[in-house]
Amino acid sequence: MPRQVYFYDQPERFVAGTVGQPGQRAFYLQASTRGRITSVLLEKAQVMALAERVDQVLDEALRRSGGSASIPAIAPADLIDTAPLDLPLEQEFRVGTMALAWDSVEECLVVEAQAIVEEESEDEEADERLFEDEENGPDMLRVRISGAMARVFAKRALDLVAAGRKPCPFCNLPLDPEGHLCPRANGYRR
Repeated sequence: MPRQVYFYDQPERFVAGTVGQPGQRAFYLQASTRGRITSVLLEKAQVMALAERVDQVLDEALRRSGGSASIPAIAPADLIDTAPLDLPLEQEFRVGTMALAWDSVEECLVVEAQAIVEEESEDEEADERLFEDEENGPDMLRVRISGAMARVFAKRALDLVAAGRKPCPFCNLPLDPEGHLCPRANGYRR
């Protein structure tokens, strides 16, 4: 089957969102522009990893440019998108692998999310040819966004993941599953 590439160059929205209650939430990436919507399903850990990596890539691009790149240091408050996912919410595929790159010429972040490859072939050479062939590889969502929109995406995604965590009884910050060093409880670790 031919590969489907859902491409968005500077979409109106690129967000991470959820459906369901904490503990049973489904996580999505969604790009939309002019009535066209693409939603892909992914794991909570993938959302967190993507958001953290987006911030790292932006920080590195800003550092390498000597501060001249059009990347804000933090998410601009006036661009923060808290709206729910756009409807209809129709999953195009489940995300397997993701890739990020900063395009220093166009000054934009390129985000790629590829579908999980369901079939496993016994012939490794056939698998390699499959990924080399742009027409027959796994489906992909490819989005190009500005540095400001990327910062906003990362903030919303991290807030979304944190929203499902119980707050610390001392400082009200979300508890980290790997341990929480509370700033208000004299180093109390939970």
